[in-house]
Amino acid sequence: RVNFQLIDQKWQKYWAKNNTPKDYSKKKFYCLEMFPYPSGKIHMGHVRNYTMGDVIARYKKLNGFNVMHPMGWDSFGLPAENAARENNLSPKEWTEENIQIMKRQLKLLGLSIDWDLEISTCDPNYYKHQQELFIDFYNKGLVSRKENYVNWDPVEKTVLANEQVINGKGWRSNAVVERKKLSQWFFNISNFSEELLQSLDQLNEWPEKVKLMQKNWIGKSIGCEIDFKISNNRSHIKVFTTRPDTIFGTTFLAISADHPLCKEFSSDKNFQNFKQKCLKTGTTEEALANAEKLGYKTKLEVDHPFIKDKKLPVFVANFILMDYGTGAIFGCPAHDQRDLDFAKKYKLDVIEVVSEDGESKRNFDTIDKAYSENGKILNSDFLNGLTIENAKIEIIKKLESKKIGVKKITYRLRDWGISRQRYWGCPIPIIYLPDGSIKTVKKEDLPVMLPEDVDLDAKGNPLITHEKWKKTIDKDTGKPAIRETDTLDTFVDSSWYFLRFCSPDYKQGPFNIEKINYWMPVDQYIGGIEHAILHLLYSRFFMKAVKINNKEINSEEPFKGLFTQGMVCHETYKDEDDKWLNPSEIEKNKKNTYVSVKTGKKVKVGPPEAMSKSKKNVVDPENMITIYGADAIRLFILSDSPPEKDIQWSEGGVNASNKFLQKIWNLNNLIKQRKDIKSNTAEVENYMGNFNSHIFKISNLIENFQFNVAVANIYELHKLMFTSLKKEINNSIFKETLQNFMKTLIPFTPHLAYECLEKLNISKSYKWPEIDKSTTIKKKIRIAIQVNGKTREILEVEKDINENELTNECKKNTKITKNLYGKEVIKTIFIKNRILNFLIK
Repeated sequence: RVNFQLIDQKWQKYWAKNNTPKDYSKKKFYCLEMFPYPSGKIHMGHVRNYTMGDVIARYKKLNGFNVMHPMGWDSFGLPAENAARENNLSPKEWTEENIQIMKRQLKLLGLSIDWDLEISTCDPNYYKHQQELFIDFYNKGLVSRKENYVNWDPVEKTVLANEQVINGKGWRSNAVVERKKLSQWFFNISNFSEELLQSLDQLNEWPEKVKLMQKNWIGKSIGCEIDFKISNNRSHIKVFTTRPDTIFGTTFLAISADHPLCKEFSSDKNFQNFKQKCLKTGTTEEALANAEKLGYKTKLEVDHPFIKDKKLPVFVANFILMDYGTGAIFGCPAHDQRDLDFAKKYKLDVIEVVSEDGESKRNFDTIDKAYSENGKILNSDFLNGLTIENAKIEIIKKLESKKIGVKKITYRLRDWGISRQRYWGCPIPIIYLPDGSIKTVKKEDLPVMLPEDVDLDAKGNPLITHEKWKKTIDKDTGKPAIRETDTLDTFVDSSWYFLRFCSPDYKQGPFNIEKINYWMPVDQYIGGIEHAILHLLYSRFFMKAVKINNKEINSEEPFKGLFTQGMVCHETYKDEDDKWLNPSEIEKNKKNTYVSVKTGKKVKVGPPEAMSKSKKNVVDPENMITIYGADAIRLFILSDSPPEKDIQWSEGGVNASNKFLQKIWNLNNLIKQRKDIKSNTAEVENYMGNFNSHIFKISNLIENFQFNVAVANIYELHKLMFTSLKKEINNSIFKETLQNFMKTLIPFTPHLAYECLEKLNISKSYKWPEIDKSTTIKKKIRIAIQVNGKTREILEVEKDINENELTNECKKNTKITKNLYGKEVIKTIFIKNRILNFLIK
């Protein structure tokens, strides 16, 4: 048996010393996986993600491409700050130590990574250029500072982006998020709403589900603004709605607690108490939808624009935000669940104005679910009987003719709040002067570096209390100034790193445009579906924003091809005290029951879930590599499931992969030791046809990310070669095909493949096997030939044969022609690859 660990170590040392120089005369291929946060150790999710990328990178390299396959570290962030507090370390030390650990572990996997291109976002050489980009964006009007409600995590004491709020709670702390008004820095991503939406159509190599998620997040809405006249007043309340067709069903108006009208009630204690309750609701749509609906009834009423003498009460509601639309809505409870919940609580009328067929159907005194499907309009005067879409057109015409409304387009996408109240992040290059004015730091004074002597035990952001760092001088005036103490959201760090990889040592700016125009866009980007909105949308915005200052950049989008891989899952375990247990802490007893290794007591086994440190259902990749070798881990992680699906971790599966690699090694030895014999031409042709068919399939399967099917073909190749050893085929043919077999293994199991090729004395300048398609054996299938629905023969033919070709084959078969002789065929029914049915008189 071969010692795979020794082979691993040998080739890892070789690759560490032999980084292939880039050849810019070749066609390029830029392969990139979403880079990791250095949390301490790699996990199986990392193994799956980076192994997939490695298969593609190695395959493209073997096919003559100039491949770039870099790695970096998303190394700023609150976890490092929290860990440093807990362990009495600096975030920098904690982060750099983790990077070294994870880098060593990734190297154990034998990844073809360009380590000479390595970057880290907490390195001043990286964030200096990020500060330059911030200044460029600021000067172009793409950055603004404004007071706004934010999602405030009361435990982490920081602002969260909408996407970082899960079920109303902070994504890391799990604390209930509050609404807090702060002066914040924003990237004006909403300026690009239509451009971001339209250019999704260019992304032909992205999953449709990801494009749909982005489309929904951008949320283009076509509706109209309506002016509701305040009764006994000349003023109006402007409302935006996407459902003007339901205007005859409106029974109230609701405005945001920050609406200008609310100044009239600001001294009312009831309103003040109500506003405090509003602050307990987050700012995400999910939080607003799930929160208890609260309202403050004002003394105001508005006139219904189409129903004479009808007055509508005006409420202040906790589910209306000032930064969407106009900060005011009209409530149509019968056809909006949020409005219905509110109306039921405050005993407001519910009027049905849409049903399936335009006839009244529902008694909302007993129904708690709003009707939001398609249908026809009723109870709506001149709109009755119209479809929803036609009613929208008609009502907008009426509103515009009365000059109380206008058609308008809005977007759900809001500006990106980038301020974070924490230490371990990229400093924002802004200073504040005594007169209140704001200036950017001069580029020649960058980077604005973080101080290392901070008090991490200080409440809130340690930079606020660091007087020496915070106080500076404005060089233009010589006056004292104060630095911005907020740091940038870490999603800023990861929104342009793909550009920096193209020229990581470039000192004159964030990137070398010549290199950008060669390498960009990223040809293949790989990462989890959980980043489908947040990271990918921000990266797309950055690409468009960067082009404003650098018009000579050719790329419109950052990622040409995108693949979202599934999770690696494992059962979860809990002891009798309901505490999570690691798989290494449990075992099976003689009764085949899981018990705790420590106590011997029965363990509760939960369903497979994505591996998570918090639930302890993780498997240490390094431990698995030590036992089975890196190639066995790689082969299993690629073979078990389609790469877009979740994979169930199985140590038995890894063991089986290890045994298969032993068979590969033994096959090499068998062929080297085999006695030569004379070839039989027919057997050679059949063998070569089958062999080439598998190689051809593997090539296509890699291109289409069907790695598990490609591995299945690798198993078939081994079976073909092993069983053919007994046939009349000479050794020169076996050695030639063995070389090609080992070359196809390079993307999957590089350590073993290279070792076997070296044993065969093959040069290290490997190329992917070139296969003439005409030498492949087409797959045969069996098709039922029927006459009037009864099967008369089963023909073995080539897969995907067309009807004419199959009919010609039938004419050669006497059993079929006998059943058709003298009969009139009135019709044929052909189902590809299944049946051909002749209907006769």
